[in-house]
Amino acid sequence: MIKDIVTDEAILSQPCEPATAADAEVAQDLVDTLLANEEAAALAANQIGVTKAIVAYLNEKDRPVVMYNPQITQALKPFPAVEACLSREEAAAITRYKWIRVSYDVLLNGELMPRKKKMEGWQAQLVQHMIDHCNGELV
Repeated sequence: MIKDIVTDEAILSQPCEPATAADAEVAQDLVDTLLANEEAAALAANQIGVTKAIVAYLNEKDRPVVMYNPQITQALKPFPAVEACLSREEAAAITRYKWIRVSYDVLLNGELMPRKKKMEGWQAQLVQHMIDHCNGELV
């Protein structure tokens, strides 16, 4: 189901709870909302009003990728960035990393399974922004 984008700072500033396999419907709503919004490259669940640690982003082929409980485990090559956000009116200056390693879960056969991924460039930046959302950090 396509959801409205949340702009309420009280919701967005709350750290998200860990996601479980029971949150599959939230992940689907996140993907549906991401694909329906031409301006979006990534979304976190709290941006659709659910404070669960789930993010979705568009990969290099514009296909959605869902990460449950993502965490950055390593970050290299910091750089200054200015980022826009669908939940905020103004862009913000922030330090990002060109290369990250992320641990996260994927839903397979009704169960969350751990994964790790090295990311760089634009997609790494998207995931860093979404993880900030999961941590209740407003960018």
